[in-house]
Amino acid sequence: MISDLKPSDLVVKRCVACNAGTRAIPEDAVRNVVANLAGWEVTAIGTPEIAKTYRFKNFHETMAFVNAVAWISHKEDHHPDMEVGYNRCRVRYSTHAIGAISENDLICAAKVESLML
Repeated sequence: MISDLKPSDLVVKRCVACNAGTRAIPEDAVRNVVANLAGWEVTAIGTPEIAKTYRFKNFHETMAFVNAVAWISHKEDHHPDMEVGYNRCRVRYSTHAIGAISENDLICAAKVESLML
């Protein structure tokens, strides 16, 4: 069951291409999983999404993180929205094809979070 998945379960999974028929993860299940991803939150302004703002010492560290997230996105073929500044990066996931949160969003969030371990 998706709500029982821990970050360590998610990081070994792979994203699967979504289409309009892909089922959204129920909000309570999303909240259960996100509760185990430090600092991630569920937002519902417009399309539901999960998001986290990462903070760094300088621009170099910020850009190294952005490039690492880009590599994860490339490998999983699932892409976040990112807002980047000098010492911060906000990462937001939502599956646009279904207008909701899918398992792919949770997988990618766990993989991004694992960069910080």
